[in-house]
Amino acid sequence: MTAQDLMVRLGDRSYTIKFGRRTIAGIGRFCLDIGVGKQVAVVSNPTVWKHWGDGVDRALAAEGFIVHRIMIPDGESYKNSETLNHIYDVLIETGMDRQSFLLALGGGVVGDITGYAASTYLRGIPFVQVPTSLLAQVDSSVGGKTGINHRLGKNLIGTFYQPRLVLIDSAALDTLPEREYLSGLAEVVKYGVVCDGSFFDFLSQGVEKLLSRDGDYVLHTVRRCCELKASVVERDEREGSYRAVLNYGHTFAHALEKITGYSRYLHGEAVAIGMVQAARLSETKGYAGHEDTRRIVDLLGSLRLPTELEGFAPDEYRAVMLRDKKVRDGGINFVFNRGIGNSVIERVADWDYLLQYVV
Repeated sequence: MTAQDLMVRLGDRSYTIKFGRRTIAGIGRFCLDIGVGKQVAVVSNPTVWKHWGDGVDRALAAEGFIVHRIMIPDGESYKNSETLNHIYDVLIETGMDRQSFLLALGGGVVGDITGYAASTYLRGIPFVQVPTSLLAQVDSSVGGKTGINHRLGKNLIGTFYQPRLVLIDSAALDTLPEREYLSGLAEVVKYGVVCDGSFFDFLSQGVEKLLSRDGDYVLHTVRRCCELKASVVERDEREGSYRAVLNYGHTFAHALEKITGYSRYLHGEAVAIGMVQAARLSETKGYAGHEDTRRIVDLLGSLRLPTELEGFAPDEYRAVMLRDKKVRDGGINFVFNRGIGNSVIERVADWDYLLQYVV
């Protein structure tokens, strides 16, 4: 099972996304091809490492790489400065230099924090993404957003720093727990809502194949998401304007995650809830019709994702949202869907309007 490689075209920061099955076994050769140094620190967590770590270790060592392991705890609550400093400690203690590179083996948390460490250690060393969760494969591993959370908000500290290679192995999804797999489907649906109506139709018609993790169908789905993400990133690498459409549903999602201490919802679950709020608000703006909202809610529900916002007080949501990095002069750049397959970004300063469905 293969899919054609994809190039993210960003001038001298361009890189390849490689797709396939059991391609992790070739990671050593692929790293040789991009011309990185011989020392590599593999950042992962124990959950992922028990499935894929030894294979990555062997594949790198077989090509002459000197491999250092950095294990970090599993979970969003550990995407913080304490974990980041642990990574720096190992890099310094093992003598990693500017020709060395980092390899992120894991989901979005591992990828985000590894990328940030790579972008800041010695003012920047190369890194490679090997995403093992669906959410990371379709979204966070592509586009160069890196960062950590602050106690006052999510992803408030970070950089734009592109990887040298992204290797997507569909076999990694076989070992993914059901809840995490379903969580990743929320980001998949997002692309259909804001970028490609025909892709939304494709997903709606293939719910059973998605739920059963049909290999060819899922690989095609992942590649199409990466293709859409790459086209957005190529147009607006540093989120000056257009790239913000990929934040659809994330304003409410990040607030919900923060309010619940990053412990009640997986990121994709929160995004699903946030998308429903965004769809309802898009309907009140006249950007979308009731039928569009119904289709979005129905697809998310059929993929076993939550759709109802947790009933915290509006002031709690407002306090967290005001710390969102998209806030400007008391208003927030909010992403609305135009029907299904298109979107618009509009500054919203009326917080009562924005929170009208919070009860």
